[in-house]
Amino acid sequence: MPLFDYSLLLTGKYHDMLVAGLLLSLQLLAVALALALPIALVVALLRLSPMAPLRWLGFAYVESIRNIPLLAHMLFWYFGAPELLPEGIKQTLYAGHIEAYSAVIALALYTAAFMAEDMRSGIRAIPSVQFEAGRALGFSYLATMRRVVLPQALRVTVPPLISQTLSLWKNTSIATVIGVAELMYQAGQVESASFRSAESFAFASAAYLTVSLAITGLATWYHHRFPVRTI
Repeated sequence: MPLFDYSLLLTGKYHDMLVAGLLLSLQLLAVALALALPIALVVALLRLSPMAPLRWLGFAYVESIRNIPLLAHMLFWYFGAPELLPEGIKQTLYAGHIEAYSAVIALALYTAAFMAEDMRSGIRAIPSVQFEAGRALGFSYLATMRRVVLPQALRVTVPPLISQTLSLWKNTSIATVIGVAELMYQAGQVESASFRSAESFAFASAAYLTVSLAITGLATWYHHRFPVRTI
């Protein structure tokens, strides 16, 4: 038996299992990111709201989410949250892809808490005179944010958001604990079936590294293409 069987990674059912896991991990990344960005923006605006109850609501969300491990979030949304739902809805979820749904919710809410703080920092980096100018022109608070502040702040925020995307990509591997057939889960299945630990986990490691480097390259390209301007 060869020390390292490359054919296992290139063809056959084990190759197909690993590729399927990689594709599902990428889907988890895409869907969770699409949900996390708008949630993060709303939370960031809550944190900066002139109304104290809204600020406290945003603060409570960020602190409660960030200070609990992602693993605990994942387990709660898979084992705990469905039990709080009506029986009919619960049975429908259990009959479907509840593992993937739970993973997406946990990843999106967890990532949004970190992204919200990055967005809040980006908004606060914009000089207050920009906001005051918008108000002087007759815009409301939300209109000033949307038309004047956010277009500038989001450009400043893109690099840290890409960094959070990198963390989100790596965090998709935690979904394996609730049985989501993503990359790490499939690597474990291949290892159990073939007893080829080196090949299966080498594929997983290379896949994570490749996507991570692609995200890092995107951040570097953006930094050089759209450098942050000093105001």
